[in-house]
Amino acid sequence: MFITPALAQTGNPLSDSFGGILIPMLLMVLIFYFLVIRPQSQRQKQHREMIERVRRGDTVVTSGGFIAKVTRVTENSDEIEVELADSLKVRVLRSTLMEVRSKSEPVKDAS
Repeated sequence: MFITPALAQTGNPLSDSFGGILIPMLLMVLIFYFLVIRPQSQRQKQHREMIERVRRGDTVVTSGGFIAKVTRVTENSDEIEVELADSLKVRVLRSTLMEVRSKSEPVKDAS
C-alpha cells in the first residue's frame, strides 16, 4: 500500500528538466519569427526600395491620404516636392509615402 521511496522520487525526466521547457520555447520563437518578424521585415524592405525609386512625374499617395504628382526629387534630401493642385506645391517626407504609382502604371482597382 505504501509507495517505496525509490518509486516516489522518479518522475517524467522531460517535465522536470530544462530541456522540457526549452523545446516548446524554441518552437514558439520560430513560429513567431516566421509569422510576424520575417513578413514585417520584407514589407519594410519593399517600402524602402519603393521610396528610393520615386522619380519626377510619379503619382504618389501619402500617409495623410493625399494623391499628388511628384515635381522635384532631391537625391540627398529626405524631402520631395509634390503638386496637390495646379498651383499648390508642398514638400513631404519620403517616409510618409504609402504608395508610388509610376507614370506608365494604371491605377489599381478598388475591388
